[in-house]
This record gives sequence, C-alpha cells and structure tokens, in this order.
Amino acid sequence: MASNGCLEIKLLSLLILALTLPTALAYVETTVDVVVEGMVYCQTCEAYGSWSLKDAKPIGGATVGVVCLDHKSRVKYYKAFDTNSDGYFYGQLEGFTMDHYLLDHPLHSCKLRLVSSPLDNCNILSNVNNGLNGSPLRYENKVVRGEKYEAVIYSAGPLAFRPETC
Repeated sequence: MASNGCLEIKLLSLLILALTLPTALAYVETTVDVVVEGMVYCQTCEAYGSWSLKDAKPIGGATVGVVCLDHKSRVKYYKAFDTNSDGYFYGQLEGFTMDHYLLDHPLHSCKLRLVSSPLDNCNILSNVNNGLNGSPLRYENKVVRGEKYEAVIYSAGPLAFRPETC
C-alpha cells in the first residue's frame, strides 16, 4: 500500500510539471517592452508661474528626453522622442535593461524632461509637472499584449513650454 501511495505522488508530480511547463516556457519567450507616453503643451501667459494648463495648446514636433539613473545616480539610459502633430509622444525605451528589479525599475529610475520646442513664440522650458527637474513616470495599468509580445506603458507629464514674453 505504501508503494502505491508513492507511485500516486510521483504521477501527480509529473502531471503538475507537464501542465505548468508549457506556461513557463511561453512566459520566457515573451518580449516585454517599456514604453512612455505623454503630452507637451504651450502654456498661456495667463497661467505663467503656475502649473495650470488651462487654454494651453499642444505642440507638435517638441522633443522630450527620458533619463534613467542607476542605483548609484549615474545616467544608465537616455533617449529623446518627438511629439506628433497633436503634441502626443509614445516612445519605446529600446535597449533599456534592469540590473536590479527594484532599484533600476522605470518607476524609480526614469524621469521625463523637456528638451526643445519648434515654436519661436513658445520655447522657454517650464517646470509644469517637473518638466525641468524630471517628471516621474506613472503606471496607470496600461499594457498592450500580443502573441509573445507585451508593452508596459508608463505616463509622464503633461509638460509645457511657455512664451518668452507675456
């Protein structure tokens, strides 16, 4: 009877392994990308000195940069992205890697900064949502999934340039 129980345990173990192995292998083969998205605006003169974006207009062709620091505060990753005609950017952080799953995580190590505006009348950096110092990334439960592909999308900003003279 004892050997019969051992055989049942071995068979049950093999069954569990057979059921979980395909799932584990599929997970290993899945490519996971890190993506950041947001908006860039031109802040109105009425909102100067505040973080208000009331009546702000989107800026197409503006450039933002993602800077990621390692756990020793050294720049580990940098990439710049341009906004589309609606002021929206969506940038894949190609080549971004995490050496430490907590300390190098995008939520902790990456920030978004303003770089440049194509508008002569609205090209002064502002600190709306920390656009100068670095706007932290937010996870808003947005994930794009495909066959053997997954993109985790983080948001930042919105950020804004301001006119030089008001």
